[in-house]
Amino acid sequence: MTTMLPIRALLISWVSCMTVWGAGASRFEDDFRGGPASGWTVLRERSDAWRIGERGLEVRALPGNLWGPANDAPNTWVRPAPDPEKGPVTVTVEVENRPTEQYEQVNLVWYYDDGHQVKLGQEMVDGKLCIVMGREEGDRTRTIAIVPIEADAWVVEVRFEVEGRTIRGLFRMPGSEDWREAGVCDLPVKGEPKISLQVYQGTDRVERWARFGRFRMEQRRE
Repeated sequence: MTTMLPIRALLISWVSCMTVWGAGASRFEDDFRGGPASGWTVLRERSDAWRIGERGLEVRALPGNLWGPANDAPNTWVRPAPDPEKGPVTVTVEVENRPTEQYEQVNLVWYYDDGHQVKLGQEMVDGKLCIVMGREEGDRTRTIAIVPIEADAWVVEVRFEVEGRTIRGLFRMPGSEDWREAGVCDLPVKGEPKISLQVYQGTDRVERWARFGRFRMEQRRE
């Protein structure tokens, strides 16, 4: 199921989302407080498994997958992204989760469709909390980087820097001013670019919620 969210958007105050247009740049921001901004679409929606909390968008970590051909993860959030061929694009979001399942993950994704995307996020890999970057084209997957992080690093800020057909993934911990590079790869271009927020490979046995906050997207035009 695909759900558009225009009614909720009408209730959002200017504090929750902001689009700024200047001579050389455009910027969109959404902290999700009060509801998501206009322009988000939810794929395979389960309305009982997402909510708006005091600190942002919360999505329950449920079974399902978007890494490879399964393409059945619920509550995949998507919105249009600028064309990086027309100027560099930077996308940043804060993610939070306390995963317990193998490959349970919360991701920022440069997205064309379920089989063409680049993901960057916090993930449980072989019992270790990691930052993982991966590329998928035609449902064929390639891991770009697996970077172990502190075992209690539940909150992480992740960022994409995209220019032309090259995408660079970075991350940093709360309070840090320094971004660390996760990896770089080419884009699996197929149609118009989008940004996606994804949570999957969770479990039905316990109720656990991942969070997205402080979403920012900017394009500089030369």
